[in-house]
Amino acid sequence: MVENNYDILGIVEGSTTKEIRDAFRRLALQFHSDRGGENEQFIKIKQAYEDLKIGKKYPETDIEKRKNSRVYSEETEADVKRRNQILGQQLSKEMEIAEKWASELNKSNSTATRLFGSKTLGEIELERKANGSLSIKGNFMAGSITYDGSITMQGSITSPSWTKEFQTNIRLTSGDFKFINPLDNKFKIENGARLIVENGDAVLGNIYGRKFRVEDPDGKVGVYQIQEHRTHISAPNGKIIAENIVDTVSVNADTIIVLNVEDDVKISAREILFYGGKLTYDSIIELKQGGIIRFFENFSIQGLSGDATIKLENGKTIRFFNLKTKKIRDLADEYVPNKEDYIKDATMIGHGFTITYEMLDNLSKKPTKQKTGWKSKLGFS
Repeated sequence: MVENNYDILGIVEGSTTKEIRDAFRRLALQFHSDRGGENEQFIKIKQAYEDLKIGKKYPETDIEKRKNSRVYSEETEADVKRRNQILGQQLSKEMEIAEKWASELNKSNSTATRLFGSKTLGEIELERKANGSLSIKGNFMAGSITYDGSITMQGSITSPSWTKEFQTNIRLTSGDFKFINPLDNKFKIENGARLIVENGDAVLGNIYGRKFRVEDPDGKVGVYQIQEHRTHISAPNGKIIAENIVDTVSVNADTIIVLNVEDDVKISAREILFYGGKLTYDSIIELKQGGIIRFFENFSIQGLSGDATIKLENGKTIRFFNLKTKKIRDLADEYVPNKEDYIKDATMIGHGFTITYEMLDNLSKKPTKQKTGWKSKLGFS
């Protein structure tokens, strides 16, 4: 259940303005950093109070936060870069040790638990379990680790903002990767991190990349360059299950099950199942031979962004704009020799619809139509 702003302040819904203000003041005294409280909790309480003052019941979602966030913080570019360089370098060394530690435990089939990082850098706990899986607790923020077995994780995955030298790379040579209750815990992968699951499935939460502006290297005033940290997720022989995939992300799997896709996302799979209502902006779907794209939500193809593109494995490209100008079932009349089989493949299922590889491949072919002009009707050649 999603915690609303009344829950954060510990009051019931419908409380008066005075009750809301009194609850905020009481919690502020408890959690303000000047009183030895937790700064993160105080920020959360203050935001809940500000939201309720304008009648907003729920906190911003991660997507709303990203869309409303400023491009620059109060820190200078040099400060951020220097801090990330130090953080990335130190954490990368810790992850090298962690990888060797986990590998030795695998070889001896032993169990153990160990902390890596520090309170300053951020601690992360690794535990090799009796069944051979690796448990990770804490946020993975930099460096690489390869593991021959399944990984379960309680924490988010990110990567240093201003350098790819210490980029986060997690690779499983066998087994599944799974976040523990990712939706309830709001675990996410972001900021250019890479996750490769070579022979298993990946159960994830939200996936984000990042684009940002940087000042022109030649110092031209008012001129900026766009840099991107594209997040890559790959499970070439398995499934990827995610909530929202947003803003500069590439995802590759045999099957991808996702809620929404927004803003410069590349998806490559044989089977793609959408359970939400968004496929927007410059997103690209690369559909493999014999594959399908299935939409389950109660919305029509007219609600999809015309900017989105489908690329077939044989090289053909179809814009969603072209699909939006046709009814899915009507394509059978124009492009498919065996219409009954085609309609069966493309039929509406529940409130959604299915688009097949064959449908898209035939859509790109020029149809043969009977002449219907006045000359034909009158018998002229």
